[in-house]
Amino acid sequence: MKPTLLVLAAGMGSRYGRLKQLDPFGPSGETIIDYSVYDAVRAGFGKVVFVIRESLEPVFTEQFFTPLSRHIPVEYVFQELNYLPEGFTAPEGRQKPWGTGHAVMLAGQKINEPFAVINGDDFYGTQSFKIISEFLRNLPDPSGNQYAIVGYQLNSTLSDHGPVARGICEMNAAGNLRSVTERTSIRRTGRGIVYQDEAGNEGILSGDESVSMNMMGFTPSVFGYCRQYFGRFLEQEGKELKSEFYLPVLVNRLVGEGLVQVKVLPTTANWFGVTYLEDKPMVVGKLAALVKEGAYPEQLWSNK
Repeated sequence: MKPTLLVLAAGMGSRYGRLKQLDPFGPSGETIIDYSVYDAVRAGFGKVVFVIRESLEPVFTEQFFTPLSRHIPVEYVFQELNYLPEGFTAPEGRQKPWGTGHAVMLAGQKINEPFAVINGDDFYGTQSFKIISEFLRNLPDPSGNQYAIVGYQLNSTLSDHGPVARGICEMNAAGNLRSVTERTSIRRTGRGIVYQDEAGNEGILSGDESVSMNMMGFTPSVFGYCRQYFGRFLEQEGKELKSEFYLPVLVNRLVGEGLVQVKVLPTTANWFGVTYLEDKPMVVGKLAALVKEGAYPEQLWSNK
């Protein structure tokens, strides 16, 4: 059974200033999503499912769904604030989406096989797609509780234009996840790489830590956990205007409660993203370099 690729593309791009999911970065106008789907096809994925906002359906249909369906089956679901379990409503004035865990939960209606999750605005690299595709295709139980996270080296995931948040992975001797600790305001300084904890105190990181960039592998069993824990989240934090149901937090909780096992799959692939608009020239330059060295063709899709 070929795995599915789930692309989370409902974000609002508040720090970027516009919808980076639709921005061209490649030499022939390709988006980062184009590169991700291209790598997924090469790695043996059998379907792509997008999570988007309903208002973006026309532009996504024109730019992605119709053209990409010539190369791989494409489906999509909507993520909206009012897509909540019975008995819950979004608080007055809330605009922020409910987060990546909510997005994955909604995708359950379209996915019945092992799948990988990625952000629509991050470049993950060919090697990472091959690693997670192999993991998903070789699961002993395609409906069980064996999941995975692709682990990137922290030092290679920072932005030169502002602080970022990263999930720091702690593993046991077998390479299975013990916990993911969210660190915020991570940035390079003259004292090294620093972060802030929940109390606002600064700490130092080496840069060699394994971090989650939201490239994860799951079986369909995760959808039941999403529904269960999202209900608890709404009871506790649903009245807040900016609270989010984060996928890494859910995974961390499932591991802590002994419900799932999560393999950390190390990768040396290039990761880069566009947190800030100032990051765009860097991404354009890196993609141009990969094309020049032959990692990608100058035009990804000959008939898109």
